Amino acid sequence: MDQRITMVTLGVRDLARSRRFYELLGWTAREASGGDIVFFQLQGSVMGLYPRPALAEDAALHDDAPNAQFGGIALAYNARDKAEVDRVLVEAKGAGAKILKPAQDVFWGGYSGYFADLDGHPWEVAFNPHWPLEADGSLKMKRG
Repeated sequence: MDQRITMVTLGVRDLARSRRFYELLGWTAREASGGDIVFFQLQGSVMGLYPRPALAEDAALHDDAPNAQFGGIALAYNARDKAEVDRVLVEAKGAGAKILKPAQDVFWGGYSGYFADLDGHPWEVAFNPHWPLEADGSLKMKRG
């Protein structure tokens, strides 16, 4: 298996509402032919929004805890500097996100905060001075 993630699919409670949230962040949606899933082309990968019950069924999982606060995963957006971290958190809040942790200097030498999207998926927004972004916005870990 190659070391890569090509797609992340988020199980959402209201597909149209979640689509609008990500569009308010400036993302461009692409619908599948049936309209029951929404895709966003990212830089080198894709994020999908799919109804939560359908995603659980597709993965042969029970969705017994719809009110669980943490599903054991966090998505991340790496920023070019601290100001971009602050700006993204403001944009997310303006789109309806809940700020989970305001941006702050962190123990590993960076600066980060968290927001939750409309379905509670946590997003870390971080500036990592040890991992500068490439010109195209991609993240490549430096050797060391």
